[in-house]
Amino acid sequence: MTSKTVQTLDRVVIRFAGDSGDGMQLTGDRFTSETAALGNDLSTLPNFPAEIRAPQGTLPGVSSFQLHFADHDVLTPGDAPDVLVAMNPAALKANLADVPRGATIVANTDEFTKRNLAKVGYDANPLEDGSLDSWHVHPVALTSITVEALAPFEGLSRKEKERAKNMFALGLLSWMYTRPTTGTEAFLAKKFGGRPEILEANLTALRAGWNYGETTEDFASSYVVKAAPMAPGTYRNVTGNTALALGLVAAAHRAGRPLVLGSYPITPASDILHALSSMKRHGVTTIQAEDEIAGIGIALGASYGGSIGVTTTSGPGIALKSETIGLAVSLELPLVVVDIQRGGPSTGLPTKTEQADLLQVMYGRNGESPVPVVAAQTPADCFDAAMDAVRIATTYRTPVILLSDGYLANGSEPWSVPSVSDLPEMAVDLAAEPNAVDDKGAAVFRPYLRDPETLARPWAVPGTPGLEHRIGGIEKADVTGDISYDPDNHDRMVRLRAAKVAGATVPDVEVDDPSGDAKVLVLGWGSTYGPIASATRTVRNAGHHVARAHLRHLNPFPANLGEVLRRYERVVVPEMNTGQLALLLRAEYLVDVRSYTSVRGLPFTTVELADVVSTTLEEIQ
Repeated sequence: MTSKTVQTLDRVVIRFAGDSGDGMQLTGDRFTSETAALGNDLSTLPNFPAEIRAPQGTLPGVSSFQLHFADHDVLTPGDAPDVLVAMNPAALKANLADVPRGATIVANTDEFTKRNLAKVGYDANPLEDGSLDSWHVHPVALTSITVEALAPFEGLSRKEKERAKNMFALGLLSWMYTRPTTGTEAFLAKKFGGRPEILEANLTALRAGWNYGETTEDFASSYVVKAAPMAPGTYRNVTGNTALALGLVAAAHRAGRPLVLGSYPITPASDILHALSSMKRHGVTTIQAEDEIAGIGIALGASYGGSIGVTTTSGPGIALKSETIGLAVSLELPLVVVDIQRGGPSTGLPTKTEQADLLQVMYGRNGESPVPVVAAQTPADCFDAAMDAVRIATTYRTPVILLSDGYLANGSEPWSVPSVSDLPEMAVDLAAEPNAVDDKGAAVFRPYLRDPETLARPWAVPGTPGLEHRIGGIEKADVTGDISYDPDNHDRMVRLRAAKVAGATVPDVEVDDPSGDAKVLVLGWGSTYGPIASATRTVRNAGHHVARAHLRHLNPFPANLGEVLRRYERVVVPEMNTGQLALLLRAEYLVDVRSYTSVRGLPFTTVELADVVSTTLEEIQ
């Protein structure tokens, strides 16, 4: 047998693609976990159909998982895969346009039948007609080799054996890139511990895939990607939704209040409900409501009762929750509304990503009802963004909308687990006694007597003796909280609520401008952070000067934002919408920002944004 070489690479992008029933998300997740355990920096991009079970073998039914891992800082899931694992013709056809010539394709030949080829419009088998000669193609009979490897398992049907082909593919790719399989073996033992034959079959398929790579002559080399330098600490791989759930729990603990989630399941926010439902021991109560309106009603009621009320949803749910958000504005109670944005309008693209809810969360309520808006920028940053949203909500007694999106929610990256002692103090003082005296000198409670610094009203838990007060959506009289139809009082209350939000303390926006000579600023928000950072790195490596900045706080804007915008000749704002932040910036600062937009349901690529920046630099030279 020919001895095989081991090559060292600095980075790799792998995409697993197959039918929505082929287990590509699980395969990608397990490969990611093993990669994280080795110390590589990484970023992932799951991509799957909206249908629970799309038509088998068709283009709409293709599910994929892309992973970018490296020996250095990784900012995006990668523009294009270096390796495509195609489990059927549909997976090949749906993804081939993204695979650069010269890249590697591992194709499951068993699925390239005449019937499956016809389903996706192939007149001839692309593995045999020469159309893939520009790629390094490895035809592997993944299904039949898996079935053969599982021949001793007589208690399993052929169909059950075929299901293990994703484990064979995982074993093969683990050999190719020198990934361990111990974590996956432990995962399988936990998942199938009660079904010993299924467990052993999956373990056998996994090892068979590894052994195939080791013994076949088709793969001449394996590859090593060394660990990335990282600050000392404890790390775990985390998705945006998981990090967000952990951030909410940590914030509630630092605030010293219980956390109550009222939520209705909706893609791509449901995983937050799943994660929080397992944290009852940490003072978390989760209630799966019958609809979106009930979900936020539960959360607001919990806030009225002294808990940290949270509701999670996506764009369609924000529309349904808008009336209750307005009620929370009027009541001036803390509430966190999490919006995991997805493609719209209506049902739109429920499993794809978009940033198109910004104007809705800013203005999508009746009356003058401003609320703070916070946006997470990476999967790991969802933890900090969640803590920030709770801080603002409890400090200023206001609903806060926390924006993430499908790209962040389902994507993952290594997260340095913080020490509890390093988390910010967020202690909350509940009203405990009357805060004023009436005309007769008797102690009374004034529910809208404001803190002079924050303009927040007292947070009075119902049932506290002496703190009885009215509640409801009708306008309140300033200080007393009595029902009021007085025009001047309404004007005053509207302006007080707006001033409270506008005065919320948020940090200045930081500008990354190493040379100080940049004339172009690239400004982003939310999940465009990674592509923008990667693109500016590319442009700088080419010898050009470019600055970048990123907004976490979209309402209120950082105090120094106007000065920053006016410092540069050109400001480019990439967004996965049709220019919503650009519209707000032009209105607020009268600066002619240049909008670059996309609504394809996919994140920006590094090359795409680097070209935009380079073109802008050429315009001003």
